[in-house]
Amino acid sequence: MAAHARDQAAWAPAGTPLALVRPRDAGQVRAVVAACAEHGVPIVPRGAGTGLSGGANAVDGCVLLALDGMDRIIEIDPAEQLAVVQPGVVNDRLRAAAAEHGLWYPPDPASSPWSTIGGNTATNAGGVCCVKYGVTRDYVLGLKAVTGRGEQVTLGRRTRKGVAGYDLAGLFVGSEGTLGVITEITVRLLRLPDSPPKTVVGAFDSLVAAGEGVAAVARAGITPSALELVDRYCLRAVDDWKNMGLADLGDVLLLGRVDTGDEREAAALQDCFERAGATFSTRSTDADEAEALFAARRLAYPALERLGPVLTEDVCVPRGLVPEMLARIEAHATAHDVHIANIAHAGDGNLHPLIVVPAGDDEARERAQRAFESILDDAVALGGTVTGEHGVGLLKKRGMHAELGDNVLALHRAIKSALDPAGIFNPGKVI
Repeated sequence: MAAHARDQAAWAPAGTPLALVRPRDAGQVRAVVAACAEHGVPIVPRGAGTGLSGGANAVDGCVLLALDGMDRIIEIDPAEQLAVVQPGVVNDRLRAAAAEHGLWYPPDPASSPWSTIGGNTATNAGGVCCVKYGVTRDYVLGLKAVTGRGEQVTLGRRTRKGVAGYDLAGLFVGSEGTLGVITEITVRLLRLPDSPPKTVVGAFDSLVAAGEGVAAVARAGITPSALELVDRYCLRAVDDWKNMGLADLGDVLLLGRVDTGDEREAAALQDCFERAGATFSTRSTDADEAEALFAARRLAYPALERLGPVLTEDVCVPRGLVPEMLARIEAHATAHDVHIANIAHAGDGNLHPLIVVPAGDDEARERAQRAFESILDDAVALGGTVTGEHGVGLLKKRGMHAELGDNVLALHRAIKSALDPAGIFNPGKVI
């Protein structure tokens, strides 16, 4: 049970579970939920445990419901461009299976080799290509879920259009297991892009300058298929681990991709970088080289974890305010005397400041927590949100309350009460 009692949010508390249950089908899920509802036992659903907000952490006396064993790809329909999967299907496995039919499932969180579609749905996960193609919610057509009385309900649709009733399927996306247990998901697929992507790299001498590059792309009306930011701390950490020689490229890198096959779009993206003050820019013609750069972006978080415990932020601000938000993050690093590395899905304003603390340094840990809360406050003050894709879980509850306010939180609680009258689903999380 200890191996399943928490997700990857090392800073979030975890309780002691009563039991671990690993169902293999929806009938077993229904039986567990019905028994827990009868006896008032809390249920914490979990997938692969790759979350970064404590949303899958155990609470005292709970049943951990591990859904990773429900891992069947039930159907891929090339004509309708959809797939039906159980929640334990790993993201990359679905993507590979879809590719065999010339299809593509776009949401691609950095954890895609390990995270599950059920967990991605529960947190409304995003990823690198979401600046153009959207997040998990944009691809979930329907789902099946077990609600608080042990009843399985079918929500949503298989058709491209449908407006019958409230969007209850959409309500479950991002609910983090607080409304019920998802047992099956129907997702929309796209055709694989016809053209190989073109990668544009820009090097900048500061975070704020790189942020100006992001704002320039937004003002130009360009929608790249990816626009990622990686700062010098992340580059050095990856270099020290994998010896990739990336830190020599610049202090901060913007990694852009276009997948339209139009060379002019890549040239326009590079022009935005240069006009924003890039010290170096290039368009990569080597597919392996380009893939290595994006691989470094994905490796940044585990590379930093080698240096000490990492407190991971996930704020999102309007793209035009990315430079301002990055400047505030740097100011908080100085004010609180903490080490903050930065990666970002910069193209949609989703920033991931990573606060690295020396192992065993309790005072630094307290300063990091204060910096974390200050960054949340700044994101809200700039008209942004306290979480763009990681979810609320335990770490973001105060920030979400500040963002939404009492009236909207009351609506959330009323919805939860309707679907979870016994209050057994993931109590203490989100709201």
